[in-house]
Amino acid sequence: MKFLIATHNRKKLSELKRILEPLGIEAVIASDIGMDISDPEETGLTFAENAKIKAACGCGETGLPCIADDSGLCIDALDGRPGVFSARYAGGHDTPYSHKMQVILDEMKDVADEDRTARFVSAVCCVFPDGREINAEGKCEGKIGYEPLGCGGFGYDPIFMVGDKSFAQLTDSEKDAVSHRGNALRLFVCELQKWAESEKL
Repeated sequence: MKFLIATHNRKKLSELKRILEPLGIEAVIASDIGMDISDPEETGLTFAENAKIKAACGCGETGLPCIADDSGLCIDALDGRPGVFSARYAGGHDTPYSHKMQVILDEMKDVADEDRTARFVSAVCCVFPDGREINAEGKCEGKIGYEPLGCGGFGYDPIFMVGDKSFAQLTDSEKDAVSHRGNALRLFVCELQKWAESEKL
């Protein structure tokens, strides 16, 4: 099965491919099929709404089932910020994550360890050409560290601690096993398998 992945983030694509391809899903982006799709404005108030906006756009423009993920970091001490604005926090999409992370660390400089709780949230939506949808959401609970640690992953991974390691210090397999995106995709795959059975694929 060929599914379009609605992302320009190569690291996110790699993470999605690792999880989807063993399930028989050929994950492609628009450039793989010689197309250039729109980058819709993410006007949703939730991760799920933004994922649907992106998936519907990709499906409508290519005619392929389209999977989109919207994810972000929600910090309790910051009243849930940056949340759905994670990619646009502290200046916008073009602001380096090194700066975004430092802004967060500065905002939390006086927050005690027990109050540094946070979670990554991922909403995954697949829109099919016939209008059907599959939706799933996953979370990973953790804490905000005191400095960036590790050089793996992407985005806010270096300051998000799970146990005594940051996401950026985990191997790919370790991260996939516990990550918000991994958890969302495992739920998504269960629903996708039901769809495949109904289509007798």
